[in-house]
Order: sequence, then C-alpha cells, then structure tokens
Amino acid sequence: MLFFAKSQPAPECLAHEQTKASGDYKCGDVLTRLQTDFKNKCYICEAQPTAINVEHFRPHKRDRALMFDWNNLYWACSHCNNTKLAKYTDILDCTNPEEDIEAKLKYSFNPWPHEQVAIAAIASDPCTLSTQSLILAVFNGTTELKQLESANLRNQLLQDIRDFQNYLCDYFEPTSDDEAKAYLRRKIKAHLHEASTFTSFKRWMIRENDRLKQEFGDYC
Repeated sequence: MLFFAKSQPAPECLAHEQTKASGDYKCGDVLTRLQTDFKNKCYICEAQPTAINVEHFRPHKRDRALMFDWNNLYWACSHCNNTKLAKYTDILDCTNPEEDIEAKLKYSFNPWPHEQVAIAAIASDPCTLSTQSLILAVFNGTTELKQLESANLRNQLLQDIRDFQNYLCDYFEPTSDDEAKAYLRRKIKAHLHEASTFTSFKRWMIRENDRLKQEFGDYC
C-alpha cells in the first residue's frame, strides 16, 4: 500500500447529489479524478482493476454524509472491495501522509508458481495489524472462490516481478554497456514509480538488498 494524495477541492456535483433521494456519488468528474489520484491502481492490491469499484473507505452504513464525502471515496478493484467489505474498518489510510504506510508494512513474494504473499507488520498498532490482515486475505484468499481470485492476482504479480527481476539482472550483467545500463535504469525506475503495478513489492526488493539499495534506493 502506497500514499496517494487526493486532489482538492471535492467535485462540486457531490454536494448536489447528496440532496437527492437517489443521488449518485459517481457523478461528474468523480471517476476521472479518482482514477488520476490513485494512478489507476486499486489502493489495496496495487493492480490495475478491470472491474472497478468506487469504494467507501469508511463504510457509510447509509450515512449520506459519508456516502458522498469526497475524502471517503477510493479507487478499488472488485476483488479487494468484496474482501474488505465492512469487516476492515480500521485500516491505514493511504491518503494520509502522516500514516507513513511504507514504513509499517513489509511486502515479500518469492517469484515461483504457487507461492503465497507474505506481509510483515513492522509497527504493532491496531490499524497496521488490520491492514496486514486485509492484504494477506486479498493476495492469499479466504473462501474457496476468493482463493481462486487471489491465485489469478498472484499470477499477475508473478509476471510483473519476473519482468522487474529481469531488468535488475540484465543491469548487472558484465556485458551491459553504458547505453544498455541507461535504458535498464529507466525501466527499473518506472517499475519503482508509484504508478507502476505492485510497487510495494518491488520497493521492498530494493530495500532488502544492500547493492540494489545503493544503486536504486533513491527511487523508493
């Protein structure tokens, strides 16, 4: 999970839609702004969603103020939204810079078929532990159906991590000249950018290796 800055002020249509009996919180430019703010990534799993949900970070429970609150609307995939539901109400807020999310959760995934995702809580506060539990449920599944969805998600992660590792390996090949290294550095930097999919996993790969951290740590 990464920090994403929500654009301000809120879309003007939300206040108007809130007054309607059947108002729509996906009004006006809400969708395009959320897509931009969250880099077209699900804020929980960091994949680009094909089935997009506008999620309420805090369950609104028919509270119309929460339902139409711009700061409570997040960009998520259906798998993560359906996993979270109203069960995880105290997770870290990725739009709050004071949370320092990347310092609280460590991501790891061995790039082998059928491997599961490991998330370690670096902090011990309830919000961090709840977020850890949610992300583990998202990537490793809970019910039989969710386990199948999670396996598909991990397959996407596997392909992305393998591509990233290939760039890293090629960068350190003795045969890579300056031109090749410059090209590979751009590719590696792009993978570590917040707009890349599964960025948290790739940034932790860099942080965990002294040589990689020395070479690419500034991109994390």
